[in-house]
Amino acid sequence: MEQFSLYTSMKRIFTSNSMALELMSTEQTYSEEMLTDIGCKHILPDKKTRPEHPCVLIGEMGLGFTLKRALQLVGKPATVKVSELMPQLIAWNRTFLVEYNGPLLDDSRTKITQGDFFDTIHSKSTSSYDVLLIDIDNTPDELITAGNYRLYSPTFLAKLQCILKPGGYVTYWLSEPAPKLKKLLGKAGFKVEEHAARPQIKAKRSRHCIYFARDSTRNYTT
Repeated sequence: MEQFSLYTSMKRIFTSNSMALELMSTEQTYSEEMLTDIGCKHILPDKKTRPEHPCVLIGEMGLGFTLKRALQLVGKPATVKVSELMPQLIAWNRTFLVEYNGPLLDDSRTKITQGDFFDTIHSKSTSSYDVLLIDIDNTPDELITAGNYRLYSPTFLAKLQCILKPGGYVTYWLSEPAPKLKKLLGKAGFKVEEHAARPQIKAKRSRHCIYFARDSTRNYTT
């Protein structure tokens, strides 16, 4: 299993992996918030498309900013489940990161599963979620852990379709546009919207990317 290290520098926190690559930072959260804003826009409390009790699944937790934004947006009642592979990231969100995010894991709407996102998805039944928020790899060609190649197989993408409720969406965060993933999603039966995203609100260049995908075989209420 990949190991992460947590560092602090000039009032920011960031993580790196065994190759000393910086993976996450408390300074670059804007595109993660945008991931959640786009992915959850149809379940906001003032939307006619909001179900009575929306259910969101986040893969993975990281430094907690996607979860934080989801809890801010979805209102009550709601359930926001998080699948996180690394036990230390869950522990850091209970300790060091509370200063930045508050006690997210103490929120009654939050449900945490420690495990591989691939296994989490395959354990779910049909029509389980209104929203899937996926922020795991930089792109399918730049994987955080070697086993993540399984997350882009036709079988896995078909399972994502299966566990989405009618009217549900799957939304991806990417470090840059990934035509390969967009093509794979299209072949799997998803219609994809592409959104450019800045890593920071004051950044001049929108180098990150959000893919907002719906099942093209279903009718959606707007």
